[in-house]
Amino acid sequence: MTTQVQAAASSDSTRDHWMAVRPRLILASAFMLFLELALIRWTGSNIVHLSYFTNFVLLGSFLGIGLGFLRVGRSRRQPYYSPVVLAVLVLVVLMFPVTVNRETEGVLYWTSLATTGPPAWVILPVIFAAAALVLMGPAELVGRCFPELPRLEAYRYDLIGSLSGIALFTALSFLSAPPVVWGVLAAVAYGLLLVPRPRVPYVLLVVVPSLLVVGLLLVETLTAGALWSPYYKVTYNELDRVGVKVMNIQVNGIPHQEAVPAAARLQWEAQYGLPYERAAAPPKDVLIVGAGSGTDVAIALSKGAQRVDAVEIDPKLRELGGTYHPDHPYSDPRVTTSITDGRAYLEQTDRKYDLILFALPDSLTLVSGASSLRLESYLFTEEAMRAAREHLKPGGAFSMYNYYRESWLVDRLASTMQNAFGHKPCVDVVSQAGQQAVITAGLTPDAQRCGPEWAGAAAGTPAATGDDRPFLYLKDSTIPSLYIITLGLILIVSLLAVRVVAGPFARMRPYADLFLLGVGFLLLETKSVTGFALLFGTTWVVNAIVFAGVLVAVLAAVEVTRRFRTPPLPVMYGVLFAGLVLAWLVPNTWLLGLPVPVRVVAAVTVAFLPIFAANVVFAKRFSESADATTSFGANLLGAMVGGCLEYLALVVGYKGLLIVAAVLYLGAFALLPRRAVA
Repeated sequence: MTTQVQAAASSDSTRDHWMAVRPRLILASAFMLFLELALIRWTGSNIVHLSYFTNFVLLGSFLGIGLGFLRVGRSRRQPYYSPVVLAVLVLVVLMFPVTVNRETEGVLYWTSLATTGPPAWVILPVIFAAAALVLMGPAELVGRCFPELPRLEAYRYDLIGSLSGIALFTALSFLSAPPVVWGVLAAVAYGLLLVPRPRVPYVLLVVVPSLLVVGLLLVETLTAGALWSPYYKVTYNELDRVGVKVMNIQVNGIPHQEAVPAAARLQWEAQYGLPYERAAAPPKDVLIVGAGSGTDVAIALSKGAQRVDAVEIDPKLRELGGTYHPDHPYSDPRVTTSITDGRAYLEQTDRKYDLILFALPDSLTLVSGASSLRLESYLFTEEAMRAAREHLKPGGAFSMYNYYRESWLVDRLASTMQNAFGHKPCVDVVSQAGQQAVITAGLTPDAQRCGPEWAGAAAGTPAATGDDRPFLYLKDSTIPSLYIITLGLILIVSLLAVRVVAGPFARMRPYADLFLLGVGFLLLETKSVTGFALLFGTTWVVNAIVFAGVLVAVLAAVEVTRRFRTPPLPVMYGVLFAGLVLAWLVPNTWLLGLPVPVRVVAAVTVAFLPIFAANVVFAKRFSESADATTSFGANLLGAMVGGCLEYLALVVGYKGLLIVAAVLYLGAFALLPRRAVA
């Protein structure tokens, strides 16, 4: 009966819409994913809490998409609420931005600046709920197309649309398009997808909110003077400090770095010169990771470096340094620049250096699609320091400095360096206030010239981080209470929302296995994102390629299921578990040792085999479901729960997520209906 009602509602919708069902499904799916990515990117640039809770918007999006599918058949009205809520969200965020707040016990925050704007417990629920409501609209439009087509054909066009949405957002990121462009595209999509009848509600609930969104984002673009890099909203201004012109750079509303003449920086802060003093010989060949706007590069040149390789992950920060730094270090012929991730550079270069310097690499943000991975997370593991050691010339040294804020963090990094180099490093705490420190290790003890000997790590210092748990700023192997409370509230709110929108939970009970498939799939996706970030760099390009690759693997599974006779579900579950075992057995250290082309093939095989098998299982099960939209909605809600379970990586590591996924898939197999097993 439910399916008949959904089909009738969808049929009415189709008759009223000027666009055929297949192009409409592709457009709606592309818009849905594009809007999700845009919300994650834009809200994080204005609400600093979201720099460290990026997947909260993702969780809200998954909830909204699941609710949108479950709402199909329960209402024949157009989802005009979506553009209205989007306009309200944009207005609230721009009226009440949160510029800094990252000093919370136990969380991955990294500064002690004061808060401006609403507290996290106010603004985060608002954004979560708004993201769910905004995404519920496009999802409902996608869901209305599903009953009009065969199951797998509808899923196929949904995936094609999703890939198109990723491609479009990636292209705009490459072009550094400001948010007003995203707003214009969203307005066009709403205008094309929502039926313009009756005309008055359409104008009031679609046209007016869309124009408001575009207008607000245009004002932000014109007044903020921001550069939009693939990672940050970058703003900058010139300051006069003791008679010296300084360019101050903020990212996402947080003071980030300053372009200062080398002579002034060395005079003001001793830490910048200490790496050169602690090296046994004046370094001629220098690698700087985290080169930013160029001050560290200018200092290296002033110390007599004959060649400087400058590595910076953000192209806009490098662009600002090239244009505005008073010393113009990037114009010096001795300087070569690489726009990439520092760990990836170390793994791929064959050059050796007299000095390798990690110059305040503090990204201020998490990687999209991984709840606890920062852009620089893989720089501070023991494996990363061993990689740096392998790239030192005889007599060379490795050094890092920052404002570490906590004494245990200085000790943790010094212990990690000691493990990697086999001897005690030089540890200079320049200032107790903020734990401003420099940590330096020579290739051998003779290659370093320490001041007072480091006493060793204090009792209670947490162990060194490794590539499987690269959480430098997390002191204990626990999930912080703030995360637990917030995720618990999200799940409670989600249960209530599903009950209100979709009716009794009994409606989804036959699809409990599809729900668990969604949970497991999100964990596999997270493992893929973090694995490829380690193997090929924590850059936005790699991130986009991985997301697209996951969807291509899913699309391939659908096409294989549509065109060929695939093995029974128990056999495919066997292939899935075999893929999980393979992913568990293949170590990252082995993959990192392979040449890059071979590494790509091996990494794709290891990562995407279980994803492909899992989606053949889903496609076969989904094609036989009695209710397309309800079963698909249950799977999407499972993905939202999987987003919550990502935080288990803080305890078990990213490799441990494979075990969690295996348990979930085992549960899904146990819940298979008997006819599906047969």
